[in-house]
Amino acid sequence: MKNDRQTMILDIIAQENVETQEQLLSCLQQRGIVSTQATISRDIKELHLIKEPLGRGKYKYVVSGNRSQLNIAEKLQTIFRESIISVAYAQNIVVIKTMPGLANGACSALDNMEETDIVGSLAGDDTAFLVMKDTESAAEFCEEIKEIL
Repeated sequence: MKNDRQTMILDIIAQENVETQEQLLSCLQQRGIVSTQATISRDIKELHLIKEPLGRGKYKYVVSGNRSQLNIAEKLQTIFRESIISVAYAQNIVVIKTMPGLANGACSALDNMEETDIVGSLAGDDTAFLVMKDTESAAEFCEEIKEIL
């Protein structure tokens, strides 16, 4: 779902001049993808989208020319994806089980993904605990992780 949404965002900005997150959210909804403004904001950060001037005070979203940061994020996502065994949540706490010795690596990958709904994290040998802003963000985060897996 996350990958589909982000692919659709890239398609939209390639075809249309989108100036605001609200316009992007509307374009996604027209294509059958339901999301929230907060999720779109995270997608914009993860995709390294920036606003490029069009002239006459108008701007549009484009992919940043700085691809090295995106490549680092992709490598961290790969490490993260390959280390996780399971993910679950209870209220605003997310528990991630990893292969032995890899919980710290998974938390490091999370910290570098700039997930804004994570309040804090704690990693042991094969388990990581994440405190999320609220239950809704914990549930959404678990779904996104399950999609990666």
